[in-house]
Amino acid sequence: MTSSVIYEGDLRTTCTHLQSSSPIETDAPTDNNGKGERFSPTDLLATSLATCMITVMGIKARNMNIDLKGMRADVEKIMKADPRRVGGINLTFHIPDALQGLSEKEVAILKNVALTCPVQNSIHPDIKVNIEWNWKTT
Repeated sequence: MTSSVIYEGDLRTTCTHLQSSSPIETDAPTDNNGKGERFSPTDLLATSLATCMITVMGIKARNMNIDLKGMRADVEKIMKADPRRVGGINLTFHIPDALQGLSEKEVAILKNVALTCPVQNSIHPDIKVNIEWNWKTT
């Protein structure tokens, strides 16, 4: 098993990663009867794309002797109705100044790894993913 999820009441869950015992909580979003005090399940879906992309880029970068520390991704989730679902995910990657001098080839390798991460490969094609890279190459 990967995790255990307990319903705490009032539209909140506590999720525990079984291998590490690390917890996270979720709340229903304010636009769906919740308080929005924690990530919503759909927030986690959108955010998991960014974390997966950065993680696999980090693995590849480490093998290339590149440190991605400080890279940031801003995540915007777009909801659709009827049925209520995630309709789009907008990601904006912010690249630290120290990484702005990578070669075009290095950047292309890292972007390709990100675009083929397991979460991206799991997202339904009806979910439109837009990615902006703030990366300057040499």
